[in-house]
Amino acid sequence: MTVERQKNRARVYLVGAGPGRADLITVRGAELLKSADCIICDRLANPVLLKFARPDAEIINVPKREGTGLFTQEEINKLLIEKASSRQNIVRLKGGDPCIFARGAEEAEVLSDAGIDFEIVPGITAAVAAAGYTGIMLTHRDYSSQVVFVTGHEAEGKKDTNIDWRLLAEFPGTISFYMAMGTLEFIADQLIKNGMDEAAPAAVIANATLPNQRIAKAPLRLIAEKCKKDGLEPPAIVVIGEAAAGDTRLSWFMKKPLFGKSIVVTRDRRGNADFAARIIRQGGNPIEFEAIEIKPLTQTNKFLKTLSRFPDYDWIIFTSANGVNIFFDCLQNLAKDARVFASAKIAAIGSQTANRLTEFGIRPDFVPAVFTGKELGSQLIGHTNLKGEKVLLLRSQLASNELIDIMQQAGAEVDNVPIYTAVTAKNDCAWLTEKISGGAIDWLTFTSPSCVRAFFDQILPDIVNSSNAKVASLGPVTSEHLEELGVRINVIAKEHTIDGLLKEIEDSERAKNIS
Repeated sequence: MTVERQKNRARVYLVGAGPGRADLITVRGAELLKSADCIICDRLANPVLLKFARPDAEIINVPKREGTGLFTQEEINKLLIEKASSRQNIVRLKGGDPCIFARGAEEAEVLSDAGIDFEIVPGITAAVAAAGYTGIMLTHRDYSSQVVFVTGHEAEGKKDTNIDWRLLAEFPGTISFYMAMGTLEFIADQLIKNGMDEAAPAAVIANATLPNQRIAKAPLRLIAEKCKKDGLEPPAIVVIGEAAAGDTRLSWFMKKPLFGKSIVVTRDRRGNADFAARIIRQGGNPIEFEAIEIKPLTQTNKFLKTLSRFPDYDWIIFTSANGVNIFFDCLQNLAKDARVFASAKIAAIGSQTANRLTEFGIRPDFVPAVFTGKELGSQLIGHTNLKGEKVLLLRSQLASNELIDIMQQAGAEVDNVPIYTAVTAKNDCAWLTEKISGGAIDWLTFTSPSCVRAFFDQILPDIVNSSNAKVASLGPVTSEHLEELGVRINVIAKEHTIDGLLKEIEDSERAKNIS
């Protein structure tokens, strides 16, 4: 490609997105995504990484495969030049590491020739990640002191191969092939023809680091047949050599109790993102269904008048993390901070709400041992004398009056000020209905009555009850609403938090595996 040198202040960052799992990107890579004006994404870059992008950032997907609407490398090179000519920060997000079989060198050459500043940000390459997530260690002082990375898909139209098959056949270490699924039978034949033992251990790792990670192992002569039989598909890494036998003791990821389990989360977008991150850490596959939207009510006259009277209150109570988020978003918009609380004591319904307050520099004065509105009221009464105390509730418009009644009976003067409400988020439900009916969902999770109402406004209870999907409820109040709709419940969290809910699901899966 011929380009004219141009002088501009643009900078292009060739960023390695890592092997698949979103939280394996480098800190530097994540920082650049947050500041980018334009992000140009490979097919192998996890789309979850775009959560770091600014709302106004331009996102361009450039999958490189044959077919209509897809991009050639030449077109991507032109796009980089075009975008860099008019923007300050461009992130070229590439799966794995930009310099390991990712054509990062070609893109850097084009940028250099055009006089465009660039920076290469390394990423975790797939073979290294696959080793860490499968127990198939690429190096080990007992059996492999060297490792070689080889492409299984050389450049199209290339007349002479750069692969020395005889050298590889005699290589006394670990061989790792990239992009080799389509040529696996050819690779095995070449190695065997050049002297490698046809019984040499071979392994193929598909979707490394992800909840749908799969492994096929077989002798070299049978590995292609094994992959076809097991239905393994790209993206995958091929490992050949003694290391490919692996060590089951080191395969920690696939032993996680939630590994491979598809778990539907039904909160609002912000809540789903947090819940999904926790599921991923436990090896599960989160499926986000935005059942509700959280609508702030902090612009109402009632709230704004109440805010000016905060110093009059003895206690201010938060009953959800959503309430905390909405409240502090409002303070920021009003250029205020935590000093508005004055001398009032702060109570939080549970550990998640308390933790969220702590993130804003507020340590609650009281958190009940059991995380329900009823227990919050009852235990607060046991903690302090509320008679004549002025109490402010900042919570959902949909909350029941149970907490108010308990504190008023104890002599408190209670002001109930809704600061948000939840409304049903309308979705295209056909895809999820199909997954539930088809047995592709392991768990459905519900964390509040509003999530229950919104979900079953869109998907009939009979669809869930007639499926293999299990239902997990955060606590008794949520369970009551599920029961009213006739939805069977498999587990109820003893600790009414997201972590408590996940623990119940994990315990259930462990018990199933034991039986």
